Amino acid sequence: MPSRADIRKRLRDARRALSPELRAAHAEALAWHLARHTLFLNSRRIAAYLPVDGEMDPMPLVWRAWELGKIVYLPVLVPYGHNRLWFAPFRDGDRLVRNRFGIAEPVRIHRERANSIELDLVLAPLVGFDARGNRLGMGGGFYDRSLAFLNRRQCWKKPRLVGMAHACQQVPRLDGARWDVPLHAIATEDGVRII
Repeated sequence: MPSRADIRKRLRDARRALSPELRAAHAEALAWHLARHTLFLNSRRIAAYLPVDGEMDPMPLVWRAWELGKIVYLPVLVPYGHNRLWFAPFRDGDRLVRNRFGIAEPVRIHRERANSIELDLVLAPLVGFDARGNRLGMGGGFYDRSLAFLNRRQCWKKPRLVGMAHACQQVPRLDGARWDVPLHAIATEDGVRII
């Protein structure tokens, strides 16, 4: 069986190989599907992300969220280690800065930031996924650490974690580690699948 590093490389190459026009069409199709789903419709506080490296672009869905008066957040690296995320409100025209990985994030306003426990829905980027809800990220563990409390909860399961991907990023099987936080759903250009 190939290593996680080998799978990551193969899937990152596959999504990079998609043309900009096809990636944009996939993003529009995904937004069309998810904007009609109760996961999105019943959520008020939604965390998204800004795509890098061929990731599925959530911006068409972010625009729909803004139109509906929902509050959109973007992940912000916690400045003092621990490889965790905060979430900062994101509005059209907000000033963005590059974090230590070169990813744009809102300028931190500490009094406005939210912890992941305060969110209704988290749209998470990924490198790969399987039909059982296992997610292969970039390997830093930021989302898993920030959402680890979901693995300990018996009842209240918010926020819901939706993996955002191109359909070509699906693999037959990923072996999850004990610290992995499984997806509640996966959204691709083909539709939304509840896990």
